[in-house]
Amino acid sequence: LRDKQNKLSNNSLITIITILQMFLKLLNDPKKISFLIILIFALTRVFTYFVLEIRLSDISYGYHLLDKDLLNHYFFSSLLYLHFQPYLWNIFNGIIVNIFDGNVNLIELFLMIDAAKRASAKHVNVVIPYYGYARQDRKDKPRIAVSAKLMANLLTASGASRVVSCDLHAGQIQGFFDIPLDHLNGSSVFVPYVKKLNLENVIFASPDAGGTERVRDYAKYFDCEFVICDKTREKANEVKSVEVIGEVKDKDVIIVDDLIDTGGTIAMASNVIMDKGAKSVRAIITHPVLSGNAEENLENSSLIELVVTDSIPLNIRNKKIKVLSIAGLFAKAIRKIHENESTSSLFINR
Repeated sequence: LRDKQNKLSNNSLITIITILQMFLKLLNDPKKISFLIILIFALTRVFTYFVLEIRLSDISYGYHLLDKDLLNHYFFSSLLYLHFQPYLWNIFNGIIVNIFDGNVNLIELFLMIDAAKRASAKHVNVVIPYYGYARQDRKDKPRIAVSAKLMANLLTASGASRVVSCDLHAGQIQGFFDIPLDHLNGSSVFVPYVKKLNLENVIFASPDAGGTERVRDYAKYFDCEFVICDKTREKANEVKSVEVIGEVKDKDVIIVDDLIDTGGTIAMASNVIMDKGAKSVRAIITHPVLSGNAEENLENSSLIELVVTDSIPLNIRNKKIKVLSIAGLFAKAIRKIHENESTSSLFINR
């Protein structure tokens, strides 16, 4: 990365010298000075674009870049020590972390934010593709924590300036934050894929009532109908029954959801939909948690394809799973934030 940046710097220096030589030659011609100013501005914008393209071309490599600039190790008491290299903030001012591996990721994230702020970082933009505690967004039982709100408070207290995430479990989680939050949408990568399938009788399905708004947006974009699966749980991660509200006979059904955990809901919903006479059943889901007996549930389901993103590393391999990358989506978002531009263009117009 630094070699490429040095080459770009050398090339830009040559370009600037050439432009100065042209400028000196044209000083006697006032009509051409305005044209030269426009040319210099355009070349500066092009140079900036290519530098950022190298830095942010694929977030998948972010972890490797970060490993070189971050020193961390555990003491024998299991406490974490963390130290940034002094030149880190000359490269970027963002932290890319996923909350998918329990509380260790959270402690590392809070320490990284605090270390960055104490190192006089102007901004600490935290990129969290998968917001792990998003499902605990309300107090639906006595004596439980609203963990999604607590995590938002801790991020703010640690010193985060901005948070970027994708497909939160519920839209109202955005209101838990007292700092700017950019909520990206996985439809930016799923919609082009669904278009390529060229399905004749496509219809979208929500695996529960909570995802109605999400599936309605897809149905509106593709100008088709949608159905809702009404599920009953006995306890967390255990579905008792599923009922389909709507007509799916002879339809190519696509189940839309933000995450898949054990896969029990998706598996049962797909089986019920096929029993109702559907032609085929697929699922497009942003975050592939895939814990517990997810592999078994996936094998026993009627799904012909499970399309997910790489927001979380896959911990199982299955021929039904297809992974789409959202690295480009986050890279564009980071670039726009860096340049103080609107992120509206990153969303699919409905």
